[in-house]
Amino acid sequence: MHGLSLSVRDLHKRYTTLEYPVFKNFSLEVTAGSLCAIVGPSGIGKTTLLNCIAGIDCWDSGTILVNKQSVPKNDPEASAKYRCKSIGMSFQQPHLLPEFTIEENLLMPLRIAGNLKKSDKAWITKLSTTIGINELANRLPETLSGGQAARVCLIRALANKPSLWLLDEPTGNLDSKTAEEVFRLLLNLHCELRPTTLLVTHNINIAKRCERIIKLEDKNVIQL
Repeated sequence: MHGLSLSVRDLHKRYTTLEYPVFKNFSLEVTAGSLCAIVGPSGIGKTTLLNCIAGIDCWDSGTILVNKQSVPKNDPEASAKYRCKSIGMSFQQPHLLPEFTIEENLLMPLRIAGNLKKSDKAWITKLSTTIGINELANRLPETLSGGQAARVCLIRALANKPSLWLLDEPTGNLDSKTAEEVFRLLLNLHCELRPTTLLVTHNINIAKRCERIIKLEDKNVIQL
């Protein structure tokens, strides 16, 4: 695994229900392999930015380049292939499938991609052991604590060995002690695997421990 460079150039994004754009001529350059915190007030566009980079949300104009290649837009099939190949995402809520065990949830991204191999199962086991949840493999999501669910989501985001890791408030719903434990594990994984990581957070102490802080407060980033 190795991180990929990210370039956002003159991004313009507007929702039809809003009078003003979320982004207007917004640009951002991120060095490959770096760990960046994205901060700013609620509604400023942090999650929207991650969704555009992941090809989940469309934008009106501008370009998003990952490793100098354009992120697909208005092409669901190409966007899905791009995410499968390059993107690992962790959302504000765990979104674990309740009827499947933790191991099955972790392997699901690889099954959907149609390329599950024995080496992939070994990779998931290694990550689970590293992050300390290997004993949870046969449990159902409803039996997990918030901290355990957060750990599972971090591993799921790395299941396909992504080069770009997009994390939306991975510690936002945790108490301060558990948030610190999860972030320390995140740091260890980032240092070992070196993906390019964008971490949305409201926790300024966590943001300060990242290599770079990206603060969305410019007049071109309009409150949602």
